[in-house]
Amino acid sequence: MNEKLLQYLWNFKIFKSFDFKDVRGNDLEILDFGKWNFDSGPDFLFGKVKTNNVVLAGNIELHVKSSDYIFHQHSGNPEFENLILHAVFIQDVEVEELNNKGIPTLELKDYIDETLLWKYESLLNENQFIPCSNLFDAKKIPFYFWEETLLKKLDEKSLEIEAALVLNKNNYEAVLFQNLAYSFGLKVNSQIFQQIAESLDFSMVNKIRQNQTQLEALFYGMSNWLENPQEEQTKIWKREFDFLKVKYNINEVRFNPKFSKLRPPNFPTVRLSQFASLYHLNQNLFSKLISARNIGEIYKIFENVKASEYWNNRFNFGKISPVEGEKLLTKDFVDLILINAILPVKYTYHKNSEENIADEILNFYRNNSPEKNIIIEGWKDLKVKVENALETQALLYHHKNFCEKKKCLDCGIGFQLLRNR
Repeated sequence: MNEKLLQYLWNFKIFKSFDFKDVRGNDLEILDFGKWNFDSGPDFLFGKVKTNNVVLAGNIELHVKSSDYIFHQHSGNPEFENLILHAVFIQDVEVEELNNKGIPTLELKDYIDETLLWKYESLLNENQFIPCSNLFDAKKIPFYFWEETLLKKLDEKSLEIEAALVLNKNNYEAVLFQNLAYSFGLKVNSQIFQQIAESLDFSMVNKIRQNQTQLEALFYGMSNWLENPQEEQTKIWKREFDFLKVKYNINEVRFNPKFSKLRPPNFPTVRLSQFASLYHLNQNLFSKLISARNIGEIYKIFENVKASEYWNNRFNFGKISPVEGEKLLTKDFVDLILINAILPVKYTYHKNSEENIADEILNFYRNNSPEKNIIIEGWKDLKVKVENALETQALLYHHKNFCEKKKCLDCGIGFQLLRNR
């Protein structure tokens, strides 16, 4: 037992019976359990109890042991002056101050189901995919939180985008550029690609986007790959980057994208070329993406995006590959970009001007294929059905923010498991 669990049980009134008696054997009726207080002071405010035919209104303090009242130094604290009840799991000592004030103490140990305590302990101790794996039953868990969870995630992402807008003087195109760079980097290079994008003045990118070779030269030069060019094409990129450095006064900071743990199609060399192609082919990329009303329109924007011809038989500089062919973007990759970069920016852009934007964005997710990764496979192993990206995004967010942190008492699933006896 810990204090947070005790507060949780009190707040949701999860007891075997409500025929309470205080430690002196007097009947105690809880007329109002109070409002859970997350700030300093008593745990529950504005409570109401009836004892000895007298109704008391005020605050309620909970502790695992009655001696915690003394240990936590509540004695003499003015915030605890209006206390009407001390509810504890175990009464281990008499608190003289409370006795003198006539404040009853309620011992809750015998009113709490031991099975519930076992469930809670298992949530904390099991080293499973999610803490409640051994208790989890998908058929008994009403997964009602998809849309609410995804909107919460979008609102959190929106705050990040708004912070980036401040740094970029409210330039949505620049912020989209940075978010797309992050997504093109995938997990291994996402931060590095974003840093490259943030280090560049987007007005420069806008000026040279008609020349894909210059865009590639810019990205490769910033990645520190053009210092010792060996082939004709790399020499061209080197020459173009040297020209851009002088013309646009590009700073000397360089970045080092990673190749380890990546399949060749995801090598940063290929992804940066594809990123350059995206901006080269779409002079009005931001307006196209923001105005798109269905997934089909977005797929059309990406259908011709591909790495430049140099990469048709290469994945790294100077190394001929036996695998030959154009390196177009796959549908799965475009889906990742849509989910993680485009839709959050689109939501942020429209949320204060279009009343129905939340429903529209949710439909984008709902009509998109479910993601495939180890976390989603874990949910599937627990017999959770996932049919679209809305559901996978909600499950990913839930796993990261509740399951990984073992915040079972704040979790809708944990709530259901603890209440089901």
